[in-house]
Amino acid sequence: MGIEVIAVAGVLLLGAGVTILIFSLRSTSGTATLDQIGTYGYVAEAAGGSEVEQPGRRPLDSIAGRLGDIAARRLARFSENEVRQKLVSAGMYGTSPRKLLGYQVMLAIALAVFVLWAVPVLGGSGVLTVVAAAAAGVFGWFAPMAYVDRRMRQRFHKIDRQMPEMIDLLVVTIEAGLGILASMRVASDGLADPLGQELRLTLQEQRMGLSVFEAIESLGRRADTPNMRVFVRALIQGEKLGVSIGMTMRNVALEMRKRRKAAVEEKAQKMPIKLLFPLVFLVFPAIMIVLLVPALIHISEVL
Repeated sequence: MGIEVIAVAGVLLLGAGVTILIFSLRSTSGTATLDQIGTYGYVAEAAGGSEVEQPGRRPLDSIAGRLGDIAARRLARFSENEVRQKLVSAGMYGTSPRKLLGYQVMLAIALAVFVLWAVPVLGGSGVLTVVAAAAAGVFGWFAPMAYVDRRMRQRFHKIDRQMPEMIDLLVVTIEAGLGILASMRVASDGLADPLGQELRLTLQEQRMGLSVFEAIESLGRRADTPNMRVFVRALIQGEKLGVSIGMTMRNVALEMRKRRKAAVEEKAQKMPIKLLFPLVFLVFPAIMIVLLVPALIHISEVL
């Protein structure tokens, strides 16, 4: 009984620790940092400083930053630019690559230590303890990055769904006489995040010295979705060929509607395949039971 209580307490403590780590990652990814964005839509290393040098942060962030600095100097394959791109795409502007690396180290060590303690308490063998600790460490190492990838995919999906609405706003405002920047400013005020957030970042990059189309190319790199690629490519090609922006936006709006219709048709065609499993393994057996069992019972009684 005592061992079971200790095990339950350990599981609860582990869950609390993982929850705190996830909450720490989520709380640093809000939109409050948008006003402080210095370069390329990114805050934490805009000045090229270390994570340890930033004052006013929480203790857990400080520990993660220090561990990330130490680990980054020892990991030759750690690519800060690649991780930074993922964090920006996920909208986690308050989390730097080294801080994320620190969270990976913390979670891997915490899970491995917990398993090393919990498995012997539950009566596991030494081999099982070592294997389970290694598996827990690997899981803890990859879990923060998997969380970032999941956030990025969800954000890209939302941006892709908002793109037709943005194109319609741009068409209306451009044909009303506004330029592309003024139209994007109106769209950024009228659209919800994350697409409105990305448009505000694009406008800020343009104010910092990038040309309009360099800022739009940067938008395409941050939000690399199919609809965004169509939008960026159409604007850049229209500028090179001298085509009217209003005409370009109308063509892009038509293309967006065709893509959305094709996506809906694709989902509709996949529906029979997706229904096959529940029909064969759940619905049909239930129908057969309802239809055949009473008849079999009646036949058995007659015989």
